[in-house]
Amino acid sequence: MVCSQSLLQMKPFQALPPERLEWICDRAEHIHLAAGEILVREGDRPRGFFIQLSGQIVVTRRSNGVDIPVGRHESPSFFGEIQALTEDLVPVTLTAESNTDLYRLNCVDFLEVLHSCREFERDIFRTLGKRLRGLESFIQSREKMAALGTLAAGLAHELNNPAAALVRVLKDVGPAMLELQRMNLVYGQQQVDDAHTQQWLDLRDRGFEAINNPKNDPLAQGDREDALLDWLEDYGVENAWQLAEPLAAGEVDPADLDLLTARWQDNTTELRDMGLRWLALSFDVMGMIESGLDGAERISTLVQSMKSYSYMDRAAQQQVNIHDGIEDTLRLLDFKLKHGIKVERHYAPDLPEIMAFGSELNQVWTNLIDNAIDALSEGTGDGKPPQINIRTCQKGNYLRVELEDNGPGIPPEIKNRILEPFFTTKPMGKGSGLGLDVVRQIVEKRHRGSLMIESVPGKTCFSVLLPF
Repeated sequence: MVCSQSLLQMKPFQALPPERLEWICDRAEHIHLAAGEILVREGDRPRGFFIQLSGQIVVTRRSNGVDIPVGRHESPSFFGEIQALTEDLVPVTLTAESNTDLYRLNCVDFLEVLHSCREFERDIFRTLGKRLRGLESFIQSREKMAALGTLAAGLAHELNNPAAALVRVLKDVGPAMLELQRMNLVYGQQQVDDAHTQQWLDLRDRGFEAINNPKNDPLAQGDREDALLDWLEDYGVENAWQLAEPLAAGEVDPADLDLLTARWQDNTTELRDMGLRWLALSFDVMGMIESGLDGAERISTLVQSMKSYSYMDRAAQQQVNIHDGIEDTLRLLDFKLKHGIKVERHYAPDLPEIMAFGSELNQVWTNLIDNAIDALSEGTGDGKPPQINIRTCQKGNYLRVELEDNGPGIPPEIKNRILEPFFTTKPMGKGSGLGLDVVRQIVEKRHRGSLMIESVPGKTCFSVLLPF
């Protein structure tokens, strides 16, 4: 049995009269833990109020399949008051780091002691507040890191394709340019007819223009390839299929080739079809350059979006264009939206900028859009294809942003709890329950705005109001 002198080592118990201390000693249940033994697991029902007199206990929380240390209880200590008061599930796992002796007071007995002495109650609530702030601050940092990890993964995914395309271009364009130089040298050693050479150059330039401004007509492209392949095979070009595609991309007509190759048909050297290969290779190189430029521009756009998203090199609070922040967020989450989720934008024209913490607002859009994507992964509530609608408008002195999805909706029994810290509907270890709490704090505390939620099956709408 625990003795009253042991309890007096901890400040809150010093406020209790001797008879109440004895009352606790009579009712407390002794628990001994060996090193490595678990006292309670994350997700367990509350077991009561614990008084730890010897040993150490490590506090961990599971995040993305990994147990993350969030603190420890050194002896003498007490814990469990939060769950005894709220009756919520235990949000952490408690594991003995060494041989540990503690005593358990059931929830009913703890509440009786708590309410019997005002000073004891005040000390317990002070400790409770410190612990909640510490845990909340730690997990909010984890939330920010998790959001950063999500964006980094998305950015890496989006950068991979254009970067790979750019690498392929740089590898292929070198040998192609050397071959073009060789062809030019061989041709230049002949008796060059300037007028005839200009005809080849004109056809090349027209092809470049077609490649730079494609008509995107796959049927016409296919017909042109077939016609060119037939012509090239009739002309006797080896591996004619390799030339047909780039010549078709340059919108070359077989009649043009009849005219340009007429003087070379009886030539037995490589000059007979070198002009055709030179033209096809020129178009190939131009296509490579266009592909490389597209990749480089995509990379530049993504990097600029990330820089804009994080408001690098800019003051924390400044004039912010809400539409730019939302678009940056959508670009960085594009890898999640590609799987059949349609995004409809209804932006108010000429919406004024607002003075705000730009990077924090982008965290709001990230959490809300990411939650909508997660909700839509469970199906839709209206039987229609998954869709996210984003609307902006000015309402008096406020800027209003609405993010709506047609997912299954929020069950009525939890709708009033989803903004509570640590409350989550995700499986254990998948969510901290602080994503929407972070949204609420950024909107309401940092920007003096308001956050509203409407939800029925097929329509869940989060409305953010920010003062100008």
